[in-house]
Amino acid sequence: MDEKETGRLVEAALKARRFAKAKYSNFHVGTAILTTDNQIFSGCNVESSSYSLSICAERIALTKALSEGKTDFKAIAIAGRDGVFCPPCGACRQMLYDYAPDLIVILSDGRRTRVYSLKELLPHAFDDSQLSTK
Repeated sequence: MDEKETGRLVEAALKARRFAKAKYSNFHVGTAILTTDNQIFSGCNVESSSYSLSICAERIALTKALSEGKTDFKAIAIAGRDGVFCPPCGACRQMLYDYAPDLIVILSDGRRTRVYSLKELLPHAFDDSQLSTK
């Protein structure tokens, strides 16, 4: 990914963060996932008073894209609090791996970025090969 594409994706994540519904934790997260045909789908975290029903920004962006028929992804940008890098939680890492194991993960603290491969963040991932009955 080039700098321009990374910047565009990070800006979309920062914009999505403004819509986060985090009235319990006050931890606002925005994300933007980029398809291989250069479409961006954004998401923000949405909390519930029944905490286990809360949904992370990464899974919202991914499921929005999947529900629109997109299945090939390049990268995802994640923006948490300013000044803090916010990697995806374990559940989000697994969902992302299920649909985009070769994904590039861009973390933004509002000023700087860090770039990882999803496989770096989830080594030895559980995948469909473990489900095989052969």
